[in-house]
Amino acid sequence: MHFMNLDQAFVAGTYNRFPVEIVRGKGSRVVDINGKTYVDMGSGIGVTAFGFADGAWSAAVTEQLGKVQHTSNLYYTEPCAQLARLLCEKTGMKKVFFSNSGAEANECAIKIARKYSAEKKGSGYFTIVTLVNSFHGRTLTTLAATGQDHFHRNFQPLTPGFVHVEANNAEALAKAVAEHKAAGILLECIQGEGGVNPLTPGFLAAAGALAKEKDIPLMIDEVQTGNGRTGKLYSYMHFGLSPDIVSTAKGLGGGLPIGATLMSEKVHEVLRPGDHGSTFGGNPVCCAGALNILQRLDDELLASVRSKGKYLMDTFSGAPGVESVTGMGLMLGLKTTAPAGDVVRACMEKGVLCLTAKDKIRLLPALNIPMEDLRWAAEIIKETAKELA
Repeated sequence: MHFMNLDQAFVAGTYNRFPVEIVRGKGSRVVDINGKTYVDMGSGIGVTAFGFADGAWSAAVTEQLGKVQHTSNLYYTEPCAQLARLLCEKTGMKKVFFSNSGAEANECAIKIARKYSAEKKGSGYFTIVTLVNSFHGRTLTTLAATGQDHFHRNFQPLTPGFVHVEANNAEALAKAVAEHKAAGILLECIQGEGGVNPLTPGFLAAAGALAKEKDIPLMIDEVQTGNGRTGKLYSYMHFGLSPDIVSTAKGLGGGLPIGATLMSEKVHEVLRPGDHGSTFGGNPVCCAGALNILQRLDDELLASVRSKGKYLMDTFSGAPGVESVTGMGLMLGLKTTAPAGDVVRACMEKGVLCLTAKDKIRLLPALNIPMEDLRWAAEIIKETAKELA
């Protein structure tokens, strides 16, 4: 019996899964239960940074499994400490809190901002300003931070203390900060779930200056954009920003669940014993995998991500059936003449797995996808967009 039957019988029906049962993979190719091979252009929604069954990553994880798989945060472990050190060295941040997901990383960021502002200005300063069309997670608090109304339906009341302003509107951002006793500003440099929409450099600069002027933490959500995805280690590095708090997850673990909240000099002492915690945060196996990923995100790899991103931009820009291309590096959104879902399903039939984001096709291939696979998949996508236009 196919496992999709068991899934439909016993797993909560929260996903509209495609009728594909994946049984194994290597690099950027996966094989389904019927033996059909696909080129994966989604990498588990930006998670499998170095593809499937990556030898170096698997070895690092397996070695740690043979030592100790969990200790709790009552004790020290080397992978946790080494990963925190490397994150700080690569970013200039001072401290890291580890969790299990992007939503948890954002929850931690929000708690840090609120505690910082409460201690500095008083308990009335708790509002977090985010953007319309943003996405920050699916817990009640990170749903409240998410600026998309359709995610809010049926889950009211959400956590109070969030306002959403129009993206790239610096005047609206400044007004919201002034009127709502803001405790922080939370942004994605490229809105991923919102349609792969980059914020403008001018708006990001204005947000950074406003946060500094008002002495409120600037939080950058790097859950999807981080860990080499855009061709820099973190997307804020493209824009010369100096965030106070950075949240990340997805590609950091390479396939194991891990979230990280990075704190700058300004806020690194805000959290004290008892203020926050996570049973599995800093798990040594997850940290061993993440350490292997982070060590390999060097200048050469990041340059190749930028080069491959340019290839995709050049390939799709102006192509028949493709109305626009947005994004950066290997995080791209294609607005096609035909509905994105139709194009994705047709590509799947031809052996290419893609994602969607709002009304766009979303491409998040492995950072080290071979050019042979990338070219083949790009041609299939381009051909399909033209056929369905």
